Amino acid sequence: MMRTQLFLFLIALALPLAAAQSLPTGASIDRQVGQLMTRAHAQGMAVAVIDHGKVAYVQAYGIRNAKGDPLTPDTVMYGASLTKTVFAYTVLQLVDQGKLKLDTPIETYLDKPLPAYGPDPVFPDKYGPYKDLAADPRWKQITPRMCLNHSTGFSNFWFIEPDRKLRIHFDPGTRFSYSGEGFILLQFVVEHGSRAKGLGLDLGDLTNAIFNRVSMPRTSLTWRNGQDPNVADGWNDRGEPLPHEKRSKPRAAGSMNTTISDLSRFTAALVRGDGLSPASRAELTRPVLHITTAHLFPLFLPDAPVSQQRKDLYSGLGVIAFNGPQGPGFYKGGHDQQTANTMVCIQPAQNCVLILSNDVRAEAGFAELVTFILGDTGVPYDWEYGDYAGKS
Repeated sequence: MMRTQLFLFLIALALPLAAAQSLPTGASIDRQVGQLMTRAHAQGMAVAVIDHGKVAYVQAYGIRNAKGDPLTPDTVMYGASLTKTVFAYTVLQLVDQGKLKLDTPIETYLDKPLPAYGPDPVFPDKYGPYKDLAADPRWKQITPRMCLNHSTGFSNFWFIEPDRKLRIHFDPGTRFSYSGEGFILLQFVVEHGSRAKGLGLDLGDLTNAIFNRVSMPRTSLTWRNGQDPNVADGWNDRGEPLPHEKRSKPRAAGSMNTTISDLSRFTAALVRGDGLSPASRAELTRPVLHITTAHLFPLFLPDAPVSQQRKDLYSGLGVIAFNGPQGPGFYKGGHDQQTANTMVCIQPAQNCVLILSNDVRAEAGFAELVTFILGDTGVPYDWEYGDYAGKS
């Protein structure tokens, strides 16, 4: 009897504590977002909260175009580099199916040497400029993991090189330097790899299967002709309106069109580990590649002094992993001249914040808003944004 009473007493104590730890939703978030948008002069934002692995709150604010049409939870927005996280999830499903191994060199999956592919004379961007690697055998060291954790040695994209030639800047796998080109290479392996090994797959088909399973009806890696008009245009850092980009080809590095409603369901599934084996879900954030630079950009920064490196900062697969006051977490940003996105998840509680904005100026308030919703997480915005972090 005494043990039963003690057990019930402890439960009674725990209930208020659990209630106190629930994440804010509703009017309090709305007020915070309103203040952020006013300070940043941002025209549109959308926010979702995942509480203990479940979508708890989804809301959109402001407008989606210069005409003043409202931004809604079902407005199609540009996912930018959050596409990389979706692609990493897709690759991990292929790992679970035995079609890829994270640490097997990509040359294993190709029917001929990588430099022998392309560029295609009709579609010069179809295969990529891999002929540029003919004199550098280090491409044979590149693995799927290196493509997904930004350690191929490539620049962000080949076309930003001064001579527009693809090159390897450091021994693959030895350090972090942000590279969309690595994701494009792994997409190439998935789409043009050996059919005998189960590859030769269409990335659009693979991701559409995921979007259907997670109930993301308005999400795609390409623009759908005939898409309804509820689509977000954007604003750049000077407040100038820009049209929504209608990308016709899937690009693992960033071509996703999505909505806050759709992507909130993917984020919840991701933090729960749905659709992946426990081993593959663990690989997503396993601390393999330590990030030693002071900031994300510019590319190819030297190592920061050891005393200034975050010991908990690692490149996961399509995400950045960290270990903050609430335990291990991961996050990913997405950005272009008119887009600012962020996804932050704390793994032990399975709590996340997802923010999509069609106005790049909103990014200045992301750190403050994430802290308001999740509390002190340790998400490394100071590393991503430098002195810009938390300012609006």
